[in-house]
Amino acid sequence: MRSSLRLLFLAAGFLIGSFTFAQVPYGPIKPTPAGEILSNLNKLNILGTVLYVAAHPDDENTLLLAYMAKDRLVRTGYLSLTRGDGGQNLIGPEQGENIGVIRTQELLAARRVDGPEQFFSRAYDFGFSKSTDEAVRTWGQNKVLADVVWMIRKFQPDVIITRFPPDSRAGHGHHSASGFLAEEAFKIANDPNQFPEQLAYVKPWQARRIMWNVFIPGAFLSTKKPEEAGNLIGIETGTFNPLLGRSYGEIAAESRSQHKSQGFGVPASRGARVDYLLLKGGDPVEKDPFDGVDITWNRVPNSNAVQAQVSQLIRSFQPGRPEASVPALVQLYGALTKLDTTNIYVKAKRQEVQMLIQQCLGLWFETNPSAYAATPGETIRVSTNVINRSDVPLKLVRINYVTGASMSGESTPGKDTTLNLALKANDGLAFSTTLRIPENKPISQPYWLQKPIDKGLFQVDDQRLIGLPENPPAIPVNYTFEIDGQRFTYSRPVVYKSTDPVDGEIYRPFIIQPDVTANLAERVYVFSGAASANNTQTSEVVLKAGRANVSGTLQLAVPAGWRVEPASLPFSLKNKSDEQRLSFRLSPTAQAQNGKLQAIMTTSANRTFTTGLREISYKHIPTQTLFPLAEAKLVKLDVKVTAKNVGYIVGAGDELPAALQQMGCRVTLLGPAELNGNLAAYDALVLGVRAYNTNDWLARYQPKLMEYVKNGGTMIVQYVTPPNSFLRNESPLPQLGPYPFTIGRERVTEEDAKMTYINPQHPLLNTPNKITDADFSGWIQERGLYFAQEWDKAYEPIFSINDQNEAPKQGSLLYAKYGKGHYMYTGLVFFRELPAGVPGAYRLFANMISAGR
Repeated sequence: MRSSLRLLFLAAGFLIGSFTFAQVPYGPIKPTPAGEILSNLNKLNILGTVLYVAAHPDDENTLLLAYMAKDRLVRTGYLSLTRGDGGQNLIGPEQGENIGVIRTQELLAARRVDGPEQFFSRAYDFGFSKSTDEAVRTWGQNKVLADVVWMIRKFQPDVIITRFPPDSRAGHGHHSASGFLAEEAFKIANDPNQFPEQLAYVKPWQARRIMWNVFIPGAFLSTKKPEEAGNLIGIETGTFNPLLGRSYGEIAAESRSQHKSQGFGVPASRGARVDYLLLKGGDPVEKDPFDGVDITWNRVPNSNAVQAQVSQLIRSFQPGRPEASVPALVQLYGALTKLDTTNIYVKAKRQEVQMLIQQCLGLWFETNPSAYAATPGETIRVSTNVINRSDVPLKLVRINYVTGASMSGESTPGKDTTLNLALKANDGLAFSTTLRIPENKPISQPYWLQKPIDKGLFQVDDQRLIGLPENPPAIPVNYTFEIDGQRFTYSRPVVYKSTDPVDGEIYRPFIIQPDVTANLAERVYVFSGAASANNTQTSEVVLKAGRANVSGTLQLAVPAGWRVEPASLPFSLKNKSDEQRLSFRLSPTAQAQNGKLQAIMTTSANRTFTTGLREISYKHIPTQTLFPLAEAKLVKLDVKVTAKNVGYIVGAGDELPAALQQMGCRVTLLGPAELNGNLAAYDALVLGVRAYNTNDWLARYQPKLMEYVKNGGTMIVQYVTPPNSFLRNESPLPQLGPYPFTIGRERVTEEDAKMTYINPQHPLLNTPNKITDADFSGWIQERGLYFAQEWDKAYEPIFSINDQNEAPKQGSLLYAKYGKGHYMYTGLVFFRELPAGVPGAYRLFANMISAGR
């Protein structure tokens, strides 16, 4: 009988799965328009590869990438040395490795638009760097160089393109380091004596040439070096692709606009555009980056028949009936199998042919679990759906659920089912079964975050993981189909699907989670004053069950000299996802030193868990789940605060309100409604970083804020990006203070740079806390950025600081009296230091908010 859905129950077996799709998104298979299918058929005749190298998410030239992937049809990759962990966040509070997780997903979204594959090295974005030397020294030059060599050997590019030169023209030490490391790797990737441990998986490789994607020809010509004379070529990249219905400028703009955490939405460009490439090494070039490179089937022995088949496929393609090409694609796949299947081009084309078969058939398949997470040892129910949306005879032979897949992507036997079911046109099949998660299945922590960051480098032990943008799927599913007597196996991740009443279908990755997690209410606990019975804080811990019926005891481990009461507490969670809140009392003794508090859960099954749970959820990326250590920082410091009632206007990536509460302040978040009220009750108003850039409405309240200061209030403005900055809103900035000052791009990146007090007697350095050099030890990442550059004589600069070999800068903290009140602008990175529990940053900020009290 015919039905749109037939329900079958599966029997168990075993099969070794094969992974066919690279960088598959955690979402549905999207239909491929006929024009794009024809473009993909044309790509079968192109056997060239290009690797683009830069430092960060957003560095890549999306126009050139789109042109290479969708016009030249060469296999294209983007290697970003870092994940953008050191940047700021325009859409939420995440910083450090958490913003790196967001930007990883934004880059993957960008690549799904413009076409290349995405790769990363192990380098951690530790913030702005002013030199190549500092960047490679912090990362460990040989380690990141090894990663670039690894990707060249693995990807085997004919041409390498860098976004930046290896010198100060790059404008950022990470940028210039990416150019330097790419050029060094180009020279040595073919030497088997360099990083020989990689040769267990790859072979030496020599790219034909390396080129620099020059920014703007006029600017380049004014700064070019003598050795850069000549060898500069231009490529028209702004063309229109009728098969895709868009220009590469339009595709590039959509790709660029995926970087939403950086506010990088851009308008589409249409019309002529030339990109310039400068030869940096390798064979001479005259007109084209692939000059002298044979990117046809001639580079594969005995492939004449294959090339003829591809050409005939392209000529006979019917846009209205793409399925008519399937028999010829099946024959082509068979012909490719007769060639040397270890050849990288043959392997790539087999994968492309297999994907084209799926696209021409409109073949759709996915497996969805009943919940988005499971624990090791747990049994879950999954539903598999398959549909053939063509009249081509097709048989579903087997489905294999690879529950034991390793982190590096290797398959191990899982639950296997032999079916041999014919798939009628547009007739769906639905299968339901249960899967048991192995007891030794690893938790779904991003592979680069499984160990602590070592200075500027993520610690990754498995060579095969290096370069991957994200973890392999927790459970891949292999679907084997038979067409014209040949079998094709496609792999897709088990992915959770739900329906939102506004957004419709929502997909998120299926993950493996611990039995129980603990989230501490605060990242930092600050204890001010002497040790006493009254110097006590309550630490609340929220436990969450990863499975049903988990119980045990929770204790908080603290360094010597700290007291925790009670010593432990029992917990019992009946249902999966249940939560329980437990409270402990913390207090320091006279011997207490700053350190870490850690939650330790011991279950009745005698298993120990020490991780928390963090979900990063935004509509433009799949929900990301992290399991950081369940810990907080304990800070004992001598700090006095006379301001008690603080109003806070949130900026970008802002976590300061919690730090102010730790200092004993009452914090009220202010928006337009609150600013329309009476501000006189606030001892101080604090504006978060880039508050004027991210809140269009704030400029309208500038007169009222200045009136608040004039009448005796204290106002602190944290850094604002200057005019023409790429992070700035289109709206012009108001005059930020009671007297004029301008903001530059000056910064001090050395977190231990000497702080010189311009006027040691200034109240901000003495009241209510005496600021000393000790208060500037232990700062992280940098001192400050976007300093004031020029200012009215009514302002007093408080500090003079500079990086090594640079002139002193005095614009990190400006102070002015205005009427009865106090106004300050600061580029010092309190937004990093306070959440990190840096004691001196608390003391200085306490003086600033207390200026009027």
